[in-house]
Parts: sequence; C-alpha cells; structure tokens
Amino acid sequence: MLNSRRLVLAHFWMAFGGFGLALLLGAWQMFIRSPLAGWIGNPEWYYRSVTAHGTIMGYVFPTLIAMGFGYAITETSLKAPIAGVRWAWAGIALILIGSIMAMIPVSAGLASVLYTFYPPMIGNPFYYIGVVLVVVGSWIWVALMSINLIRWKRANPGKPVPLAMYANVAGSYLWGWTAVGAALELILQIIPVAVGLRSTIDAGLARIFFSWTLHAIVYFWLIPTYIAYYTIVPRAIGGKLYSDSMARISFVLFLVVAMPIGIHHTFADPMVGAGFKFVHSVFTAIVALPTLLTVFTICASVEIASRLRGGRGPFGWLVALPWNNPTMLAVTFSFIMLGFGGAGGLINMSYQLDASIHNTQWITGHFHLIFGGAIVIMYFVIAYDLWPHLTGRNLANLSLMRLQLWLWFIGMIVTTFPWHYVGILGMPRRMAYYDYTHPAIADQALPVILSATGGLIIVVSAALFFVILIRGHLSEKADPGEYRFSVAVHPPQRVPVALNSHGLWVGLMIALTATNYGFPILQLAVRSDTSVPAVYVGVK
Repeated sequence: MLNSRRLVLAHFWMAFGGFGLALLLGAWQMFIRSPLAGWIGNPEWYYRSVTAHGTIMGYVFPTLIAMGFGYAITETSLKAPIAGVRWAWAGIALILIGSIMAMIPVSAGLASVLYTFYPPMIGNPFYYIGVVLVVVGSWIWVALMSINLIRWKRANPGKPVPLAMYANVAGSYLWGWTAVGAALELILQIIPVAVGLRSTIDAGLARIFFSWTLHAIVYFWLIPTYIAYYTIVPRAIGGKLYSDSMARISFVLFLVVAMPIGIHHTFADPMVGAGFKFVHSVFTAIVALPTLLTVFTICASVEIASRLRGGRGPFGWLVALPWNNPTMLAVTFSFIMLGFGGAGGLINMSYQLDASIHNTQWITGHFHLIFGGAIVIMYFVIAYDLWPHLTGRNLANLSLMRLQLWLWFIGMIVTTFPWHYVGILGMPRRMAYYDYTHPAIADQALPVILSATGGLIIVVSAALFFVILIRGHLSEKADPGEYRFSVAVHPPQRVPVALNSHGLWVGLMIALTATNYGFPILQLAVRSDTSVPAVYVGVK
C-alpha cells in the first residue's frame, strides 16, 4: 500500500464529501425550477444554493481530487516518499478552513454572488477570504509537486520523467497560473470593497481578471481525467499506451493554449475590444488540438488492447474489447460526453453563434456535460483504481460499478441534452422560477421535467458510488500489489529536453497570458471613470 495513503484518502474523502453535498443542492435547484414544484416564495434560497454548489464543484472538489491524485502519482511514479508531507497536510487544512469560512456567509444569505462573484455584487468578506485560503492551500500542492520533481531529476539525471508525474506537474503549473487571475480580482478589486475600504468597483476590470481563470480552470479540471486516460486506461483493459511522446505533447499543449482564451466569455461585454475577442476566439479553437490528439492516442491504445485479446478485422476488434470492465465503460462514456460537450463549445467560441445562446440554459448544459459528465466519470475511475492500494481491501463488486457508471452516463445525458434544447429556445439560466403557464415557455416544460429526472438518476448513481467505496472499506483485507501505470508500446529510453521539462512551456504560457490580457487590463486600470457603486448582498 502507499505510504501516503492517509494523506490521499483525506483528500479524496473531503473531495467526495463536498461533491455529495453540492450534488444534492444541484438536484434541488433543478426540481424547484421545474414544473414539478411550485414557487418557493423566497428566491434567495435558490441563489444561496447556486453559490454553494458552484463554489464546491468549481474550486474545492476538483482541486482536492487533483491534489490527492497528484500525491499518489508522486509516490508511485517516482518510487520515493513524498517530500514535504507536513506541508501537504497544511495545504488540505487551509482548504478545509477556507471552505467552512466561505460556506458560513453563503448559508446565512450574505454571499449569494455565485462562484463567479459577479461584481458589482459584493458579499461578506469572509466568503472571499475563504476562497483565497482554498487557493493558497492548493498552491502549497503546486510547490510540492515541483519540489518533488526537481529532487527526483537531481537523483536521476538524464532519465525520462515518468509520464504520470510529467502530466501531474504540468497540471499543477496550469492551476498555479490560472488561479492568479481570480486572486488578482479578489485582492485588488473585490475584498477592498467587501471590507469597506472602497464603495465602488470596476466591474469590467474584475470580469477580465476572472476570465483569466474562468476557462483555463476547466483544463485544470480535465488534467486528472487525461492522466487517467493515458496512464490508467490502457493498463486496466490489458493493453499498452500507443505513444508516450504524443501524451506529453498533449499536456504541454494545454499549458500553452489553455490560458489565452478566457475573454471569449466576455463577448457581450463592451469594455473589451473586438480585436482581443477575436484572438481569444482563435485560441479557443486551437485548444481542441490536445483533445483531438488524446482521442486518437487513446483510441489507438484501446485497439492495441483488443488486438492483444484476439480482436480481428477493421471493426471486429471492437467486439473483443472488455466491455464488462468498468474502466472500459467509463472511458467510452467519457469520450461520448466529451464529444458532445466539445461540439457545444465550438458554438460558444464563435462570436456570431454565441450571441444566440449567450446566458441561456445552453451554457449550463455545455459545462455540466464537460465537467459533470466527461470529467467526473473518470474521477470515479481514479477512485476505483486507487482504492485497493489506499485501503488494502478489494473493490470486488464489478457489476455494481458498471451499474453506477451506466446511471451516471444516462443521468448526465438526460439532464444536459434538454438544457441545450431549451437554451436554443432562449430560456435564460440562473433564474429561480419560470412560469410554465405562460404561452411563451409552456412548450419548455417537458424538457425541463426530463432534465430534473436526469438529476434524480445522477443522485442515485452518486449514492451507489458511496456505497461501493464504503463497502470497499469494510471488505476483507487483500494485498493489491504494487501500483502500476500504463506502459507504452515503445517505452522511452531518452526524451527530448522539451518533453522532459516544463520550463519552455511555462514561459510560453506566461508570455501568451501577458500578451493577450496585458492591454485589456492596463486599458481599464488607468481609467478613473469606469467604476460603479457596489451592490451589497444581504444588506436590508
């Protein structure tokens, strides 16, 4: 078993505990906004729920998964104890304290600003300070990943960095840098107003700072999923990774092209010039490259597994795949949802097409299909794969795992497809109540009921997931053996410096961010006529 198993389990249980709470809040939101429920009377309850749901799902849950998985990767891939374990515990402690600090004012109705903050709305300062503590706790992880990699490279000069660790560190650098945007917004714009040092705020500048974080954070959420694609899936289904080099290229591409794309979220904002909107739209299209590369590489790896099992013919190998293997099911479902979600993203990145679905339920359907669908289903795989090595006990009920994954996939499709449809019809998002008796939206009632039904299926799937993990803790002890990652068809003996280190790519990431955000930020920062009065949430 892993020496760091308690540290990893602490991250996973805290992550999935928050996930379970946020999931129930999301299901409740879907129910009360559907024709199945009447007017709740006080819409404030809805916005408290949305803020808590988004904050946990956007900041806390995926960050803890990345951190816990990252610590497991560090020990197992480098085959050495983790350096800085006390600091790692300090990091998760900060996240716990920050999460509680943020949720208290949200629960009291003093910070219903959604996880995107939405200035000039201003909530209780403890909400923002709590979010800052979560980010600081995660930055400790970023530093520890770098320190452990540097220590290993000094002890192993010239050797290829294990793929899992190379990708893990790339993901930590992406998070460390993308979180700077939200940190600048909080420290320079929002918190001074929240604590009473100022009474006005430049909402436009704050939104640009947040766009620095807003979209690249999605690729931080994706990194653990992509690591699972490359380093867990081929081994779990009895195959080999098609190409180690292509895997490395996909991760460094995320570093380069994931950052300068966030301004496509401000297409409707007049304070950003059309030129920078166009540049960010182009980079948003380019970010499809690492995903297309990954889909090709993993499909090739899956075919290798099938050929090794006796699969024949141009399509007959599909039948020979281990479809009873939960990992095989999960990666298939993940790719399907990633495909549909990515296609929707092409609409969002187009200035003209985005105008037709801007701020509608289409957007909600898109990012839930990507995050809740393609990403989270692979988080389940990560947990299933690591659990025996963390607990010393087997997860033996494969049929229950398959049922859980099927329900999650079906629930996500049933939830998000109707959202896309009603979004095309113009249904706005972030509304606490819709009057379905009105002729203008009466025909949207059935799709909304379907999506609420999908939410119920998702809750059942999540409950099964917890049952599987808890039963795993209570099962008989077993020796899972050494934890292994996938092996490439041609394991690398030497790797080019550019694909064995991160310096070049981090430099490009910072340079492109400075180039694509520098002028819009400076343009507003030097003006004195762009601030507006703050609107304080929860003030009677």
